Amino acid sequence: MGTATIAPSHANSPPPPGQPALSRKQVLAVGIGNFMEWFDFAIYGYFAAVIGSIYFPSDATGVSLLSSLAVFAVGFVSRPFGALILGPIGDRFGRKTVLMITVFGMGVFTTLIGLLPGYATIGIAAPILLVILRFLQGMMVGGEWSAAGIFLVESAPANRRASAASVVTFTAGIAFLVGTATAAAINANLSQEQVYNWGWRVPFVLSIVMTFIAVFIRRKLNDTPIYHELQEKKANNTLERVSPKDKLNAFVLSFAFSALFLVSLYYFITYANNHLVSVLGMSKTNALWLCSAALVVYCILHPLVGRFSDHYGRRKLALFAAAGLTIMAYPIFLMMNTGKPALILLSLTILAFLVAISAVMNVVLLVEVFPASIRSTGAALGHNVSSALLAGPGPFIAAALIQYTGNPNVPAWYLAAVSLVCFLILYTRLPETKNVDLSAG
Repeated sequence: MGTATIAPSHANSPPPPGQPALSRKQVLAVGIGNFMEWFDFAIYGYFAAVIGSIYFPSDATGVSLLSSLAVFAVGFVSRPFGALILGPIGDRFGRKTVLMITVFGMGVFTTLIGLLPGYATIGIAAPILLVILRFLQGMMVGGEWSAAGIFLVESAPANRRASAASVVTFTAGIAFLVGTATAAAINANLSQEQVYNWGWRVPFVLSIVMTFIAVFIRRKLNDTPIYHELQEKKANNTLERVSPKDKLNAFVLSFAFSALFLVSLYYFITYANNHLVSVLGMSKTNALWLCSAALVVYCILHPLVGRFSDHYGRRKLALFAAAGLTIMAYPIFLMMNTGKPALILLSLTILAFLVAISAVMNVVLLVEVFPASIRSTGAALGHNVSSALLAGPGPFIAAALIQYTGNPNVPAWYLAAVSLVCFLILYTRLPETKNVDLSAG
């Protein structure tokens, strides 16, 4: 690959002279914006059933939820389009530029969803506008994840890159946790009629406040040392050429570890909650609190995974997560479908453990497998094409499989099948990348 140059790294030593050191300002700026982006995106999933009944009213069982989850998938279909636009901007104009665009756009489109009248008020225009806003929202997410990861990992010392990557996954996890707790609090303190009429809209509309805070902080960032070095190489005409074979290999790898992470993630943070309510008949409040408890474990794990990977590498952890999700997918659903809170929590905790590993590996590998000159474009495309093709439809496919078969365990097969294919690709193609030189290419 174009990133084959190896630089020595010792996980317990301080950054060598001349290596970058990640500042608190950088961590805060990227972290708060990333939190906002994923809070905005997650709350749609938590209120999918309510949104479905407002914008896709139907008397047929499950149709409104399926319609809402289909619109959830629209936010994934649009991600590659965001990657096609925002990825090259990151390579040409800098990682910071993308981070500014995504955080502002996400906040505006999320707020507009919160203000959008329902089907009963404006008819067919309501679901059409919802689809458009979800599409635009998804485009912003299509640039944020890879741009945030690239910015932090490129700014970190070589012996702290996975720890830097864990900031992205940790703040996203906190966003999901706060989103879940927010949804639980709204459902616990408001009547069903109040939630339906206005309660679900509150977190969408309030996101505009976080948007302005994130934009204010991010505008003061300087771009990464790798990007500045890349610009110097371009100016001096010393930039290395990347072969088509290396580009293809990096894309295939990024597609595989991104699919592993994203499919399992959205089973964990979006589908599990809806499964507990719609399939098992659990109350919304109890389901959300169980999911929140598992999310606490999920968040705690990220910095630990990052530090472990900085010591022991990426390949073994990525393969462990892929094998674990393949083997444990069906037992997880068997435990969940008992309806017993203790077993549900255990199943979600096991899933949280495996998803957390795949999350941190996803971010750090997105940076390490791509050469510097195509990193923003390549990482965004690899990540978001897998998101659109496999992850976005995941919750919809899971719900549809149950609707078609009547078997509450059958969604496990989709998760297991995707994980197995990803394991085979990573096993045959993924080298150890812990010590690659990020400035190469």
